Amino acid sequence: VQVVESGGGLVQPGGSLRLSCAASGSALNNYAIGWFRQFPGKEREGVSCMDVSDGRTYYADSVKGRFSVSRDNVKNTVYLEMNSLKAEDTAVYYCAAPDFPTCRHPVWLTAMYKYWGQGAQVTVSS
Repeated sequence: VQVVESGGGLVQPGGSLRLSCAASGSALNNYAIGWFRQFPGKEREGVSCMDVSDGRTYYADSVKGRFSVSRDNVKNTVYLEMNSLKAEDTAVYYCAAPDFPTCRHPVWLTAMYKYWGQGAQVTVSS
């Protein structure tokens, strides 16, 4: 499966942005989908992971209550809805899929994710 992110951009603090993760080559509902972000000079950190079986979604504490994930199996796309954005959310965001349909623990272990998108820049600034 190949995944491609889109929807990044510049947004003011307190604003919202939606990222899309479109899949090709295979049905996205065969895979769990993780979202990660990377700050300059830092390792990638987990943002969320959604199970394909029951839609259960895990969120990092830093985004809980502000970010949400949804899946459109018809469009073969997963969305990351980001609300109440803060300057510290500025990062490159990646979607990724492991080779299995569930979010296995530890959920944020990047080595478990086999397929990665190219990343989308999100900048939160006034």
